Amino acid sequence: MKLYMLDTNTVSHLLREHPVVTKRIVAVPMASLCISAITEGELLFGLAKRPTAKRLHVAVRQFLRRVDVLPWNSSTAEHYGIVRADMEKRGRIHWRHLTC
Repeated sequence: MKLYMLDTNTVSHLLREHPVVTKRIVAVPMASLCISAITEGELLFGLAKRPTAKRLHVAVRQFLRRVDVLPWNSSTAEHYGIVRADMEKRGRIHWRHLTC
């Protein structure tokens, strides 16, 4: 099965219920979505900065329970660098193009 790795901005839009992002993400099975350990850290950083944002804390924690968090190693970083450079050159940086 093809996996779609969501970046922090995409997850943020999803949690804020951005209509276009939400429509694209619900169109694929939840099991095909993943985030990197870096994105998980960024989400938790955001929570730490806003300790009284109860709704945000609930939304992020529920999301993290439902999505796979993939580790990053040197091989992954190498692949990311190549794919990202190619996508940027083509002007196509978007979550739907990042697959792992």
